Amino acid sequence: MGLTSPELLLVLGVVALAVTALVLWLWPRVAKKGPLAFASRLGMLLVTQVGILAVLLVAANNEYGFYSTWKELLGQNSRKQTLQTGSGNGKRPPALTVKGQEPVGLGPKEKSGQVDRIEIRGPVTGLSMDGFAYLPPQYFQKGHEKDTFPVIVSITGQPGQSINLITKAKVPQAASKAMMAKEMRPAIVLMLRPSVVADRDTNCTDVPGGPQALAFFNQDVPIAANDAYRVDNTRGSWGAVGNSTGGYCALNMAMTNPARYGAAAGLSADLFARQDRDTGDLYAGSKQLRNESDLTWRLEHMPPPPVSLLLAASEKGEEKYYAQMKKFAGKAKAPTRIEKLVREEGGHNFVTWRDEYPVVLRWLDKELAARR
Repeated sequence: MGLTSPELLLVLGVVALAVTALVLWLWPRVAKKGPLAFASRLGMLLVTQVGILAVLLVAANNEYGFYSTWKELLGQNSRKQTLQTGSGNGKRPPALTVKGQEPVGLGPKEKSGQVDRIEIRGPVTGLSMDGFAYLPPQYFQKGHEKDTFPVIVSITGQPGQSINLITKAKVPQAASKAMMAKEMRPAIVLMLRPSVVADRDTNCTDVPGGPQALAFFNQDVPIAANDAYRVDNTRGSWGAVGNSTGGYCALNMAMTNPARYGAAAGLSADLFARQDRDTGDLYAGSKQLRNESDLTWRLEHMPPPPVSLLLAASEKGEEKYYAQMKKFAGKAKAPTRIEKLVREEGGHNFVTWRDEYPVVLRWLDKELAARR
């Protein structure tokens, strides 16, 4: 039974209720004086509290995605990484494997699209990641068998799981609705998490001597998508969007790889790769690497990339992100184009981002279409 499975939460809930009911039934029988009765009451209270705490912790983990497996929780994840160079016949294995479909209530795939569960194994970095891919209805319709589709890479925050983009941000639901209403062109949406290793926040950076997270998104993800799907590879035909840490990833991808990502959006996004105990040393003491990971610094000191960027933040509730957004936008020089999505009030949460994603998806489509 998986750590994040609904069945685990259900079983723990039933056990906690049963234990609580048993304690209530037994309590009058131990309501006596003496050390044995006192120890019995204390033991029953402890058992009840442990049961309730277990339910709350599992529910919180499912909500915020702190740990995805039991091994990750216990710190037993394997750090082994294997660079797969190909099979004996000279052909490398596919970088993307479709592991099935995720039921998200969209309806028939020919009318509303389909969400695949995917696994990416990067041939460049050797890193791997599970995620999801939304395929538009046209992907399955007669007359479109040879069509290629633009790609939008959507990245959730840290810590977080890619499933949050489906259950909380409602990204495929918003994309399907917009495409069915012809408010945006049919597109493939890849939904991923920002961290490329389970036990470290890599902040979408290429860590010297460590995980090459930025290379994974800039190189491995496009290779993987091309292995499995009919994607458009014309210059700047891909877009990226993310919330929180994922927003930094999306903006960083576009600014460092404009030939691939023609437009990107950051929702409540940091504009630099912060270092803390979860990230470890991201730069090996290099001031230059640290500077280049600061997107505002890049606008001031490096040639402006030919990309369109959108930043979203709220005037009230996200004052820090709102101030960063204004400063960043003020540093832009052509051909970099920056627009802002400003809310009067909002928070650093999925309630806010769920409202913003439909607007941002349509904006990305408009910007990518203008580059064709």
